[in-house]
Amino acid sequence: MKSPIFTGSATAIITPFNRETVDFPALGRLIERQIAGHTDAIVVCGTTGEAATMSYVERMRTIEYTVRQVDHRVPVIAGTGANNTENAITLSKDAALAGVDGLLVVTPFYNKATQTGLVRHYTTIADAVDRPMILYNVPSRTGVCASAETYLTLAKHPNIAGVKEASGDFTLIQDTLSRCPETFSIWSGNDEDTAAICMLGGKGVISVAANIVPQEMHDLAAACLRNDYRLAGQMQLQLFPLCRALFCEVNPIPVKTALAMMGCCEERLRLPLCEMEPAHRRRLQEILQEYGLL
Repeated sequence: MKSPIFTGSATAIITPFNRETVDFPALGRLIERQIAGHTDAIVVCGTTGEAATMSYVERMRTIEYTVRQVDHRVPVIAGTGANNTENAITLSKDAALAGVDGLLVVTPFYNKATQTGLVRHYTTIADAVDRPMILYNVPSRTGVCASAETYLTLAKHPNIAGVKEASGDFTLIQDTLSRCPETFSIWSGNDEDTAAICMLGGKGVISVAANIVPQEMHDLAAACLRNDYRLAGQMQLQLFPLCRALFCEVNPIPVKTALAMMGCCEERLRLPLCEMEPAHRRRLQEILQEYGLL
């Protein structure tokens, strides 16, 4: 029987850069900060990790480094999605060889596949790898949204563990949970939806905010998983201003800027991502100060 790759809060970790390439010493410090904050898993080279701006060699080196640094203390999940199925297979196979515990595969962007195309895309990748795979549904970025019927079909595959749901569509989420087997897990893909999705039966969150507050996101997810939704609701509301500030511009611009303000990495984004607008930067700084993070 399939079991979740993780339950709780997984951090979609940023990728720190220096002038030339990935800043691996900074990445190591960020990973250790996550472990100390009791994060339940680390997702590397996802959207928050700016994987779309990285070369293939950089992506694989970053995945390999993360696996070594984490050293089995928590699961490592690699983002290996692409809008070309063969490229996604290559990335997924190589990430598996690097030793990751699971794969996160976004719906293929730009092509705008049909639901039949999504089923074939994911099935072809899952057939080619020996690691559990989490689907990633984020239509605001990709232009395509998976359906509950598609999830029901894909849930039958032994290598498909569930989905990171970032559609914000609670009708879709409820339809999926009501129709799919319990072995098909749903994780929130939006920090502010964590408690609500978990209340419906979700297994936790793949979080941007956990880059900044790993302990708090872990505690929120833990409260959900022990069905303490009164406390979870209070915690969710306490974190809401921070979560909102971290999405005042497109992710990962604010979260990387915040970590740079906190002295955790250099403030280096790769084009087409760029520095924050001054007004947004000021507001982000104020929020971090209010939370005692500066």
